[in-house]
Amino acid sequence: QVQLVESGGGLVQPGGSLRLSCAASGSIYSINTMGWYRQALGKQRELVATITGNGSPNYADSVKGRFTISRDNAKNTVYLQMNSLKPEDTAVYYCNVDGLLYGLGSTFTSWGQGTQVTVSS
Repeated sequence: QVQLVESGGGLVQPGGSLRLSCAASGSIYSINTMGWYRQALGKQRELVATITGNGSPNYADSVKGRFTISRDNAKNTVYLQMNSLKPEDTAVYYCNVDGLLYGLGSTFTSWGQGTQVTVSS
């Protein structure tokens, strides 16, 4: 009922920037928290950043000062602006959205398909 489509990943040199987008669609009544997670090859998934329904962000220590999470509620979209990228940022990035559905008002949690970010020279 809810689909997330991610875009914006790619190959970038250290110190460069990328902007990830994640758009939610479906029978969505409202969205609460939106966030980004990443999983590097051979490592566990980790939280990168989240943003609450009222726009309050939080970040992993490793990305503070470099990444910025934002959202456009009218478009059901969350963004991740990544600056000063480092090789250790290389990972598959997944967006996550939770909220309420129309009809019965059920809660939902959805994940994007993942987008590869590679930082290398």
